[in-house]
Amino acid sequence: MPYTQPNLAQPLLYSLGKLTREVPVTRAELTEKIAGIVRKKHLKWRDIAAQLGPGSAMYYTAALHGQMKLSQGEAEVAGKLLGLDEDEVLLLQEVPYRGSLPTAVPTDPLIYRFYELMQVYGTTWKSLIQEEFGDGIMSAIDFDVKLERQPDQKGDRVRVTMSGKFLPYKQY
Repeated sequence: MPYTQPNLAQPLLYSLGKLTREVPVTRAELTEKIAGIVRKKHLKWRDIAAQLGPGSAMYYTAALHGQMKLSQGEAEVAGKLLGLDEDEVLLLQEVPYRGSLPTAVPTDPLIYRFYELMQVYGTTWKSLIQEEFGDGIMSAIDFDVKLERQPDQKGDRVRVTMSGKFLPYKQY
């Protein structure tokens, strides 16, 4: 029989003796499954995060969107809460391939506004940060972000606070 390349878009089936199980092939498939469960159960991301552990809602939501990894304990809690199987719980503990936007320029209006901020203010932020700290970057690894609602009589505002360790470039 000639070799045919498997369709990796379909869930992988594997057999252990008489047991055959369906396993998500990619983190993206697990992310879609989790989003569907959250939607069907009418769960809130902040409520899920509060049950996972002491970390931030931002981090835990990013993990459940496939962009960060969970500890074993956090993944097990997520598994029980969301009805995930053992393999899916293990997948939540793996280091992900980060970056989830499908196009170079985001088309989602909310995400596009962050892109627009970078387009308009990116060079200004770069100039001011490097004037203050020197030649380097703000870490996205040693990083905190906080999202808050700020009441305003003209309509509530979104406050996003980012804090990242400054990492200077070194000469060699």
